Amino acid sequence: MKIPTLVPLADLIHRHALISILIIFPNITLADSTPEISKDGSNVYMPDFSYAGYHNSNESLIKNNSSKIINVTDYGVIVNDGKDDTSAVMQALTYAHAVEGPVTVLFPKGRLVLKDILKIERSNITLSGKGMGENGTELYFPMPLSIIDKTPTLDELRHYLKRHNKKQRNPDIYIDTYFSEYSWSGGVIWIQKPGTRAVEYLTEYDKPVSIISAIKEGRRGERFLKVDNADKLTKGDVLRIDWHNQNGKQGEILKSIYGNTELDIGSHHWTFPARSLVLQVTQIKSINKNHIEISDPLLHDINEKIPAHFSHWNHLEEVGINGLSIVFPDGETYGHHVEQGFNGIYMTSVFNGWIKDVSFSNADSAILSENSANVTMSNIHSYGSRIGHYGIHLGSVHNFLVEDAKIFNPTIHTFSMNTKATKNVFLRGEGFEQPTLDQHGGANHQNLYDNMTFHIDVQVDDTGPYYDLWYGGGAKYWQPGHGRYNTTWNSRVLVKSGAGDQEIVRILGRTEGPDARVVGIYGNRTFNVDYFPSPYLSNINQKLKIPSLYEYQKAQRLKNQK
Repeated sequence: MKIPTLVPLADLIHRHALISILIIFPNITLADSTPEISKDGSNVYMPDFSYAGYHNSNESLIKNNSSKIINVTDYGVIVNDGKDDTSAVMQALTYAHAVEGPVTVLFPKGRLVLKDILKIERSNITLSGKGMGENGTELYFPMPLSIIDKTPTLDELRHYLKRHNKKQRNPDIYIDTYFSEYSWSGGVIWIQKPGTRAVEYLTEYDKPVSIISAIKEGRRGERFLKVDNADKLTKGDVLRIDWHNQNGKQGEILKSIYGNTELDIGSHHWTFPARSLVLQVTQIKSINKNHIEISDPLLHDINEKIPAHFSHWNHLEEVGINGLSIVFPDGETYGHHVEQGFNGIYMTSVFNGWIKDVSFSNADSAILSENSANVTMSNIHSYGSRIGHYGIHLGSVHNFLVEDAKIFNPTIHTFSMNTKATKNVFLRGEGFEQPTLDQHGGANHQNLYDNMTFHIDVQVDDTGPYYDLWYGGGAKYWQPGHGRYNTTWNSRVLVKSGAGDQEIVRILGRTEGPDARVVGIYGNRTFNVDYFPSPYLSNINQKLKIPSLYEYQKAQRLKNQK
């Protein structure tokens, strides 16, 4: 496989000063006028990732408010006594859903034993403990979701798996069974607005899209657009922009997602034309006749060839989880796709939320997310001996910021950009046990891995030492691994074993997607990058002077806003 010629960042800036500054450090006004990448690497488009996070990163993570405090100890919780605290916590949570206004459910220091799912089904609610450390709050769940989940919420997924004979077959370990519905869904803390679908599986469950207004014009990277009729739009509305592919394999939206790639594009990209292929949750900032300002830049152009519309989006707002340690019992891993459901947090249908200072022990998946936007996850730790499926999973979500996540336990997919994920950022994450950057197919695009650290044990083949860093998954019908502009910026790779000091280590990404950006890889060895299809490569074996693209773009945007 031919490795593309590297274009050093310094040379690029020297030769194309104005274009390069716009490309690599864009603000919203400059980025959308930047040319597309050319084969010689002289022209590069780089999205503005700085809108990822709670309130598009414009507000502090946890605001001071007049939240009503509901202390679970008032309902009978006694920590550290080894007894079941489920009934008391459920009473407190039920009351929290009944009161008006912002509410905080407060958990004390010590261990609580819980044998049911803590479901959050309202806005303006926080679950708050005393921290995830030794003197913090520990929620111990001795049983998996396969035992405690008694609701029909995942019935559609269960029917889908059986109808399509989705089975995991590993004869050598005596597995021949249907995929578990908990392999990528559900959690012992489960956030979902009643009546919503986290993911679409079976067409008989589909309902007509509630279109509010067709959009006539809009440009990728801009926040201003034009609609047919603004009568049903109001400043402050939280809506979804939907791009559908109703033109099969030749749909213009496919060209916008994947460019002129020669890669095979999976059938799910055109099999369901009534479903949105790209969805961007955003907020109306201002209205001037039929000219609309939205809160974050458009993912794609909107015109006659690439139509889009505003649709209603049923959701929760201002949902947070702080200062908890979620613990599962020690145990063996049953196998890939047959997990029993030792899942931590499942966040769906949330706009403007957060998960902060939360740890997980022995989780199948620490955090799973779907159908949400504008969420910050900060200071997340995951430990344990069980081999997890996902560390942190971002699926069908937009503008998520995951900062300072440390995944200590082994996982199949450590940091996952999953189906239909867009404009999400993993910032300063660190993986310790054979970590992976999972670009999982399903039209995920314009996502960023930023200033990450990876501790790796290198493998060796006939050509020398290597490591599969971009190790993706996903079904064939959702390939390629990602769409355009997925970016890996300033990665630190620390080899623990498998390669001598003087050996060159190949960093692999063998089944990814078009027009990726890999800028800055450095560490304690010399590295080559073997990424297919060929990405834009720069500053390999160099630590960047701008350590975080997200933070740089955010600083520039806020400066320009002032």
